[in-house]
Order: sequence, then C-alpha cells, then structure tokens
Amino acid sequence: MDLAFTPEEQRFREEVRAWVRANLPADIAHKVHNALRLSRDDLQRWAKILGSKGWLGFGWPKQFGGPGWTAIEKHLFEEECALAGAPRIVPFGPVMVAPVIMAFGNAEQHQRFLPGIASGEVWWSQGYSEPGSGSDLASVKTRAEKVGDKYIVNGQKTWTTLGQYGEWIFCLVRTDTQCKPQAGISFLLIDMKSPGVTVRPIKLLDGECEVNEVWFDNVEVPAENLIGEENKGWNYAKYLLAHERTNIADVNRAKRELERLKRIAKAEGVWEDMRFRDQIALLEVDVVALEMLVLRVLSAEKSGKPSLDLAGLLKIRGSEIQQRYAELMMLAAGPYSLPYIFDAMEAGWQGDQVEGGALGLTEFPGGNVDNAPLASTYFNMRKTTIYGGSNEVQRNIVAQTLLG
Repeated sequence: MDLAFTPEEQRFREEVRAWVRANLPADIAHKVHNALRLSRDDLQRWAKILGSKGWLGFGWPKQFGGPGWTAIEKHLFEEECALAGAPRIVPFGPVMVAPVIMAFGNAEQHQRFLPGIASGEVWWSQGYSEPGSGSDLASVKTRAEKVGDKYIVNGQKTWTTLGQYGEWIFCLVRTDTQCKPQAGISFLLIDMKSPGVTVRPIKLLDGECEVNEVWFDNVEVPAENLIGEENKGWNYAKYLLAHERTNIADVNRAKRELERLKRIAKAEGVWEDMRFRDQIALLEVDVVALEMLVLRVLSAEKSGKPSLDLAGLLKIRGSEIQQRYAELMMLAAGPYSLPYIFDAMEAGWQGDQVEGGALGLTEFPGGNVDNAPLASTYFNMRKTTIYGGSNEVQRNIVAQTLLG
C-alpha cells in the first residue's frame, strides 16, 4: 500500500487549492471556520460557484458532465475545500440521488434531472426515515398506489434534513404489501411543490430547525418519476446508503475542526493543561487513523484491487470523532460556550460583533468568535451517531461482513 501522493496528484492539489482560495467568498469561509450559522443562500451560493466550474458533481464521470476525477483526486478536492473553509456540499443531490439516477435511471431521467443538480440550481431532499422506520428502512409505510399513469402517495417522512428548502425529494415508498418488506419498496422522485406535500420543521436541541417532517396527502406523482423498476427500490437504497455513510465520515472536516479546537484551547488558556492536551493528542491520533483508513480504501481502488467495503466502519469512527471534538471545544471554552439564541442570530448577531472593539473593550471574556456558538455545535453533533444508520446497527453490519 503506497499512501504517498504522486507529483501529478500534488499538482492537482495545488490547482484546486488556488482555485478554491480565489473563488470561495470570504464571508462564507469566515462562518465555516468559526462554526457560525450558514443560511440557505450561503450554501447555495457556494454550490452554484462550484456548479459553474463543473465541480459540484465532483464525483461524477465525464459521460454525465462531471470532471471524471480519480478517487484520490476527489479526496484531495474535498480536503482542500474543507481546509479553506468551504461549506460541505449539501449531499442529497450531487452525492446521493445523482449516482442512483445515473446507475438506474433512464436516458430521459438523466436529461431531466442531472443538469439542475450539477448546476446547484435545484435543491434536493432525502425521504427515507419515518416514525418507527429509521435504521430499519425495510419497514417504511409510506404508500404509493399506481393509478393509471400516476402514483398516489400517502404517508409521512421525518428527520428530513434541510427539507424546508427542498424543491424535490427522493423517497422510498411501499408499492407492494403482499411480499417480504424489502421486496415491496420503490424509489420515487417527488416534486415538493405538488399539492398535498406539507413540510413541518422540527426544532432541535440547538434551537435550529435543521430537520423536518414531510407529509404526503394524496400526492399525485407521474409514473415516469419512478427510478428503475417497481419494487426494486431496496437495491437502489443500499447503493445510495454506501455513498451516504462514507460521506458522513468526513475526515477532512475533522482535520479542520481539530485545528479549531487547538485555537480555542490556546485562546482560553487551557493549552498548557497537560491532561487536556492529552485529550487533544488522543483525538488527533484517531483523526490520523481515520485518514489512513480512507487512504487505504483509495489506494486499493487506485491499484485496481477490490475496494474495501468499509462504509459502515468509516461512518462509525467519523461520527464518534465529530462528537468528541465538539465536546472538547465545549470543555475548553467552559462557561463562555455560547448558547444558540435564535432571535439574536436572526437579527444578525453571531458572536463576532463582540470580538475586538464593538463594546469599546480590548478584551471581552467569552467574546472570542471561536466560541460562538459552541453549545449549538455540541448539541447538533449528538445526532451523528444515529443518522445514516445508527452506529449500533452499523457495528452489526461490520461484524457480519467480517465474521460471516
């Protein structure tokens, strides 16, 4: 296994780094580096910038309008974006549903849906989880009954991330109740502007409405929006989940947030506490180990060997690391970890106004922008070990894969 990058790959990294630095808006990078609240406009503005370059679908093959990068090049692109302070690409369109459409959709669906995803113009949402059907997706109950050339959809999805912004949603729906659960599921694309679709935000512990309930009440969906074959959606769902779980690991964001943790520790005077620094060192070892695991998978793919099926393991370790750096940031800042104050942030306050001379002070305890808002980051990260398939379920899958 050779984990060294070739001269060509190093040149590619430099090209990506230069372009990202020249095109990433400074206000967005500032928010990302300091975990400040990103608006829909922030996320879509960056998506459209990438789309205009042809890089929003950075993992796409050339035949579908992507750059056709190797696995190593895709990794380097993600790393440079993360370290520069770019927001994570909202994955539901370019990373999740697009590969399914490419692999299982027909030519008309390729032409109809992929351009809007590639440009960043169309915001997609994911309709998988339901009340009582989270990690056990085979038990989904949302029904889609075919009537003529339409499906009539009734049911509920929940925990739909950023669904309040969604324009289209890809859904697992039950089209056959007489067979075993996995065999009666279909994969349907639904226009969220259709009559009968209702989105209800769910307020989380951090005060944000990041997730939503989505209700379908006799929603009419053209049969042409079915991906692949009816009742074969379970196969397409598994294909998509492999992309999602690898994406959740997000080792590049972990590397960036590790540096932020060190900044906070130094700013708050706990860097010299050897016990606390030991915790940072242990976290850094785990981040490096996760990166080596990712590079091991990429090295196998590069050499033409069978790719290691480690999506579940990457998800487990990546999500745990995200929780740990959020916890250590809270411990470093102590009582100055600012809570999420919705009204204040909606009015434009995000903690950065008190840094420096906003109050006529040279120093202001807890006013360091690095601390705003650590409490909301901590609360938000509690979900990472649950979504995308809970870590308990993922451990079972990994054990079955390795031990049979």
